[in-house]
Amino acid sequence: MPQSPRKSSGDTPTSLEQATALVADDLAAVNRHINNQLASDVSLIRQMGAYIIAAGGKRLRPLTLILSAHALSYQGTAHIDLAAVIEFIHTATLLHDDVVDESDLRRGRPTANAVWDNSATVLVGDFLYSRAFEMMVAVDRMRVMEIMASTTNAIAEGEVMQLLNTHNPETTEAQYLETITRKTARLFESATRLGAVLAGAGPATEDALADFGLHLGVAFQIIDDALDYRADAKQMGKNAGDDLAEGKVTLPLIHALQHCDDSQGQLLHKTIEKGTREHFGHIHSIIETLDSLAYTSRRAQDYADTARQALEVLPPSNYRTALASLADFSVSRTF
Repeated sequence: MPQSPRKSSGDTPTSLEQATALVADDLAAVNRHINNQLASDVSLIRQMGAYIIAAGGKRLRPLTLILSAHALSYQGTAHIDLAAVIEFIHTATLLHDDVVDESDLRRGRPTANAVWDNSATVLVGDFLYSRAFEMMVAVDRMRVMEIMASTTNAIAEGEVMQLLNTHNPETTEAQYLETITRKTARLFESATRLGAVLAGAGPATEDALADFGLHLGVAFQIIDDALDYRADAKQMGKNAGDDLAEGKVTLPLIHALQHCDDSQGQLLHKTIEKGTREHFGHIHSIIETLDSLAYTSRRAQDYADTARQALEVLPPSNYRTALASLADFSVSRTF
């Protein structure tokens, strides 16, 4: 995960903190709903659920849904239920990711699979998925079910695409972007789209908010991947070089592979195919020399700019401003 949002000198609130403060009561209600929905007579589910919730997180995806609904003057309470649904699905994907990636650290704490085991983690992830759909049924909106069924399918496809690209130095930028669009950005897209659906927005407004979420999600993931080559475990909540060790081919590596000399290319190919952080320092130096992180940052900025432009269809409000600030936050996590 990326580093926690920092405060500037004088403890000035960050854009994320300001957006969160705007809907603090709603986010508190979402957290209560999450805790209530983790109830189970199976003790292991309760134990792992409490552990996962205690790990925290920015609640960025629920936040986008809540802000989107308010930006369109939604007055109901279903946004609380659906924000919790979004967080359940996100958390389930993280649990499954950690098993597939054999990760041992997330958000600065041992992963659930490191504390328990892979089997328990996968099954509790399945519980979160199924509970999320129970919660959606309670909202009783077929449009919501259609959106989330398509979204969870896309997430699964993205996970498989990432698996197929792992250890493959021939992975292209287009393949990478399609993978993160499905794996990460589609859930952001659905969160903002659901806000519009709840508010009864017209198709053009719904699509604009969905575009905002999609491009925000891509920008966020691009920077998340770039941070793997700069930030330390304390900043990110995971170990630097994890993606490289897992053979994941992200944008900094793709750019470096396109611009390196033969000697650098041999090292990059060998490391990706093997999956190791043995040469992390050398590869980091190559990426720096070739300006691959600067390129990655520019691409993320392009997506963040497109996200902000999509918000122009919304009436001016503090909520629209807060949504725009999330696009700024997505690319401001310095590396």
